[in-house]
Amino acid sequence: MSLTIRPAARSDAAQILAFITELADYERARHEVVASLADIERSLFDEGSTVSSLICERNGQAIGFAVYFYSYSTWLGRNGIYLEDLYITPEQRGDGAGRQLLRFIAREALANQCARLEWSVLDWNEPAIGFYQSLGAQAQDEWIRYRLEGERLAAFAQG
Repeated sequence: MSLTIRPAARSDAAQILAFITELADYERARHEVVASLADIERSLFDEGSTVSSLICERNGQAIGFAVYFYSYSTWLGRNGIYLEDLYITPEQRGDGAGRQLLRFIAREALANQCARLEWSVLDWNEPAIGFYQSLGAQAQDEWIRYRLEGERLAAFAQG
């Protein structure tokens, strides 16, 4: 069975949004997905986008995706890649598609002299944690992630 990983195109936006929704359902956060098809098209594919996206296909059928962007480490003085989402449909998991998709991004990181590849995982997502540990990835337990969004972001920005 042939596996292909390719850069996503604007014509993939509806499929990417469907995968985002599936992932959010799994992560018990469907209610948090407010992105529209137009949002995905604009943010991923309009000129000046700072985000990259990939489609993973098996025999020409999309089975997953990844979205990532370049970050920067002042301590290392080098770029990194932050993986926002990596998703393979449940029925296609277990035969290496996720590993190959992540390896594709890792190779891009090395080709662009990036110092690291990072991502976040929910603390209850044992299958994902096990998968990432099997790759040799290490949890960064000493860091606590913070977020400002929505009304709190607006209130802080307005002073």
